[in-house]
Amino acid sequence: MADPLDSLRPLMASHDPPLDALIVPSEDYHQSEYVSSRDKRREFVSGFTGSAGLALITTNEARLWTDGRYFLQATQQLSDRWKLMRIGEDPSVESWIADNLPDGATVGVDPWCVSVETAQKWEHAFVKKHQRLVQLSKNLVDEVWKNRAPPEVQPVNIHPLEFAGRSVAEKLNDLRQKLNQEKACGIIFTTLDEVAWLYNVRGNDVSYCPVVHAFAIVTPDSAFFYVDTKKVSSEVHSYMTENGIEVRDYSLVKGDVVLLGSGKLNAATTGSETEVSEDGAISSTEAHLAGNDTNEESKKNSNLILADPGSCCYALYSNLKSGQVLLQQSPLALAKAIKNPVELDGLRKAHIRDGAAVVQYLVWLDKQMQDNYGASGYFLETGGTNKRKHVETLKLTEVSVSDKLESFRASKELFKGLSFPTISSVGPNAAIIHYQPESKTCSELDADQIYLFDSGAQYQDGTTDITRTVHFGKPSAHEKSCYTAVLKGHIALDIARFPNGTNGHSLDILARVPLWKSGLDYRHGTGHGIGSYLNVHEGPHLISFRPQAHKVPLQASMTVTDEPGYYEDGNFGIRLENVLIVNEANTKFNFGDKGYLSFEHITWAPYQKKLMDLSQLIPEEIEWLNTYHSKCQEILAPYLDESEMVWLKKATEPVSVN
Repeated sequence: MADPLDSLRPLMASHDPPLDALIVPSEDYHQSEYVSSRDKRREFVSGFTGSAGLALITTNEARLWTDGRYFLQATQQLSDRWKLMRIGEDPSVESWIADNLPDGATVGVDPWCVSVETAQKWEHAFVKKHQRLVQLSKNLVDEVWKNRAPPEVQPVNIHPLEFAGRSVAEKLNDLRQKLNQEKACGIIFTTLDEVAWLYNVRGNDVSYCPVVHAFAIVTPDSAFFYVDTKKVSSEVHSYMTENGIEVRDYSLVKGDVVLLGSGKLNAATTGSETEVSEDGAISSTEAHLAGNDTNEESKKNSNLILADPGSCCYALYSNLKSGQVLLQQSPLALAKAIKNPVELDGLRKAHIRDGAAVVQYLVWLDKQMQDNYGASGYFLETGGTNKRKHVETLKLTEVSVSDKLESFRASKELFKGLSFPTISSVGPNAAIIHYQPESKTCSELDADQIYLFDSGAQYQDGTTDITRTVHFGKPSAHEKSCYTAVLKGHIALDIARFPNGTNGHSLDILARVPLWKSGLDYRHGTGHGIGSYLNVHEGPHLISFRPQAHKVPLQASMTVTDEPGYYEDGNFGIRLENVLIVNEANTKFNFGDKGYLSFEHITWAPYQKKLMDLSQLIPEEIEWLNTYHSKCQEILAPYLDESEMVWLKKATEPVSVN
């Protein structure tokens, strides 16, 4: 197949104006982390398959920026025509452009695939050399991507109140109070999980994420849902109507944003095609749509429009007067992150079923490794023979075992699919933080190497995410020491108590200190929010060393992961992950009357004792481990058969330091 670089550069040269550079982001029109196959433009041009990254193509260079999770993967996947730029170590893309492209250079980007915040950051950096960000009317990658996947028509599904916990009416009422408070005439939502959460709908438009490709606009007296109308059944259409939501075709959002900006988007404007010219003006052919706004109350309202600069695409923002847009974090981000009691109950239940599937998988895998490879197994430490005793059909690979894990999950109630591609990784592959095995190139399991699996599922009552690291042979003293340091950090975060107002940046250090004592660390954050049958990565809060972790303090009823790790390139990787709920803490004192918070772990699966150096654990950590393991037995027992329970009892026997 021809290299896309050779097709894109002539288009850049023939563009009016000619482009000195083209930016190809990873994101789709909704700034999504995970995108559909037809939106993987950056992957198509670069060959790099990680979920995060940005490609820059100039007339004679091609560079790819990505973060520490993907440094190793990118070096393996990029051809010699590409140069890897390590975020946090190399100059940012805007700095590199400002310093390396000539005065007056033009830099093209599809404005639908970049947020307001990012575009403005780039434009600010370009000013010093009079460089210009050009909003492309057509995505140049789409022009050369001949075998691009066609759009899929997946149905919109109603998310029942028994799982959602709050009605659409309640959510819209809260939102309209926010509009009234800001004296705003409307708000634009582009983030897929926010639209799904607000309207209590789910879909299958993006693999692993139960979302619908849709936009939403809400005004004081109207609500709009922009979606491919072929996805909307009569039942869903009636549901939307009952909730006061107007269903509009996906393509009409740009025109309706213009109408919103001119104060003319209301019920009278819906039901007809609205077109917008390249300069953003409404064509005269639909002037009758706007009508006269006879609502006296509306006339009193400000023409202020709310939009989230981190998620609203530049294409929509550019059709509004900048002075009328109030750029602030979406009010839905925090509302969605603070789970209601029904969502929390569902998450707890989903994680119990999920934990049972993980234990069943470990029981199965332990037996397979012993039977097929002569391994000493999960409990014993003698070195494995690593010789297959049977025929090729019994060969265990990273893909075949992850498929088996999925089958255990699929047998559980309310299972809807995986929540992300399973990271099933042996030995050196486990050092690739977001490794995704492929059937043709994946490794065979090895009794003498560490095996790391990071996986999760979508259940209708909750989303799960768990990582465990195991060894079926004899781990080295170094591997044990590293595993124990990761476990100590994992426990340190789990048992933390902290005052209200504490952010994830402050807590991140707790998980790293045990590693730092030996001069070790890891290049990813320690925790992310998790959805309620929504995206597995959910903000706005996180536990991380990255600056954005300063922005949002943790609050009661949020969910967050606890996942420190350690990775040695070419050797092994270790990560341990549980999902936590933030709860109010009962403390003896209450300094400053702030109130204190603590964590509740809701993930249930054992930690492998033979990978631990128990001499490194203090009594408090030993007690935590024994209590956790005892609870695993109690909670998972109803979901396991007799043989599985025998295995789990052995895996969770109390430990002590001699």
